[in-house]
Amino acid sequence: MKFDDLIADRAGIYAGLKQGVLIGVAVLAVTLQPSGSATSRLASRDAPAALASAIPAPTPRTAEFGAIEPGADARGIADWVATSRDNRQLAFAILDKRAAQLYVFSADAQLVGTSRVLLGAAPGDDTVAGIGQRPMDQVRPEEKTTPAGRFISHPGRNASGEEVIWVDYGAAVSMHRVRIVDPKERRLERLASGAAEDRRISYGCINIPVEFFDAVMKPMLGASPAVVYVLPERKALAEVFPAYALARDRANQASIRHEPRG
Repeated sequence: MKFDDLIADRAGIYAGLKQGVLIGVAVLAVTLQPSGSATSRLASRDAPAALASAIPAPTPRTAEFGAIEPGADARGIADWVATSRDNRQLAFAILDKRAAQLYVFSADAQLVGTSRVLLGAAPGDDTVAGIGQRPMDQVRPEEKTTPAGRFISHPGRNASGEEVIWVDYGAAVSMHRVRIVDPKERRLERLASGAAEDRRISYGCINIPVEFFDAVMKPMLGASPAVVYVLPERKALAEVFPAYALARDRANQASIRHEPRG
């Protein structure tokens, strides 16, 4: 074999080996994606959504209101609690701030009672930071809000020794019997009013008629922890209760998928 032919053969072998190595590296690069790659991040991001869609939705249930006709938001939250069992087998209450109306349910979503209530004088769905540590005479009018959200309530007593049901202990928001502090406020007359705007007078606490507190609140929420859902009046319901909104959207999508074609 000539020297030039030998060199050519060796060059061909080298080129073949080089090509094989490059192909092997390429295969490994595709097969062994690094954990921080775009493909890996995409798969990681999509996995929870795919997993959630694979979980069967719970069987829909409705809360029992009897002859009472609640607002649409109160009905929606009550049915969601009944279906999802978000109350964790505890008694629960729904406070519709727009209507200034309280609904109290047993753990199995049966309405036990409903009552008009007095709420914070100022509209709003948030609590001012640190307000629970301030004396009442230092609370400004615009800060007298009843916060919206999901709360675990606890029976207890306030600084005056009064029997209360704490909704948000840190913000000093509780449910208690209506009390006459200043006769000029006419709290009893406000409770009797059919206009929800008349029932905005408190510093943020939820004032309840004495008879209703003793007959319904004490046995249902006054002996052990419970769940209290305070509906917003300015924020969207989905913003305050995202789990409810997710379940509602999922149910709507399911109904669309199963809608018969015309």
